[in-house]
Amino acid sequence: MENSTVSFYFNLTMFVNIGHYRYPVFVFCLLLYSFILSANLVIIVVISRERTLHEPMYVFIALLSVNSLYGSTGFFPRFLMDLLSDAHLISRPACFTQIYVIYTYASYEMTILGIIAYDRYIAICHPLHYHRKMNNKTVRKLAALAWICPAFGIMALISLSTWLPLCGNEIQKIFCANWNIVKLSCVKTLVNNIYGLLLTISTVFFPLCYVLYTYLRILMVCWKNSAEFKGKVFQSCLPHVITFVIYSITGFCDIALSRYNIEQIHPFVAVILSLEFVVIPPVLNPLVYGLKLPEIRRQILRLLTWYKIIN
Repeated sequence: MENSTVSFYFNLTMFVNIGHYRYPVFVFCLLLYSFILSANLVIIVVISRERTLHEPMYVFIALLSVNSLYGSTGFFPRFLMDLLSDAHLISRPACFTQIYVIYTYASYEMTILGIIAYDRYIAICHPLHYHRKMNNKTVRKLAALAWICPAFGIMALISLSTWLPLCGNEIQKIFCANWNIVKLSCVKTLVNNIYGLLLTISTVFFPLCYVLYTYLRILMVCWKNSAEFKGKVFQSCLPHVITFVIYSITGFCDIALSRYNIEQIHPFVAVILSLEFVVIPPVLNPLVYGLKLPEIRRQILRLLTWYKIIN
């Protein structure tokens, strides 16, 4: 029976650190999940309904909200169930499915932010060519590229991990993670390590470097223009910069945590660091774009006013 459990189930050990706090944490996380669903759905509905928002930048913002719904739904239902459970076993298929969803969510977030940076770069640095370069066909191609490439890359990563013979089943996290499973392997994992490194470089560091490059070019253009121009650029780019910085910090914390010895960190801090990666961006993205971009804010207020009148 023990061998069967090791073979077919993983044990998420970090839940034992929550203890009696599980019930208030459950209520808080349920409310948080409800807010994520509601806020991101509002952004999607507003952008899809309002024809004046059918522009590349707003389409990509809607994709960010779709990705937030995707990642949150792949994490919260299972997490909420585990909070109220005494046993935190997850089957191998369910574990690898969760890895696929969370990892693709993370990759999609970075690729979409990279596309938004490219859109702002063309709009500010090459405004006369914007409508030619960012036409509907280009937008569809960029969106498809942002979704398809990470999906196949993560699928290959998981395929490599599923074949590893494992000498344990304990995962020191509150959700399944590929690196934690690779560390349980009974054999050398050189191929997994090399491919994981290449995938991280292609889906994280390349987009990261590109975003930094585009905003550096935007800053150089702003430096040579008027204060009014700088104000418009600041208003347009600030939400993207905030979103990018928040996501980079939370992503770095998760990567660092997976490489660090959890036992040397305070249990509560370890749980918070594990949660922020899949919680903070989906919560803050709709707030940042809804409050900072006047066009979206105006349409949200109009939608809320119309809803009050109907009721």
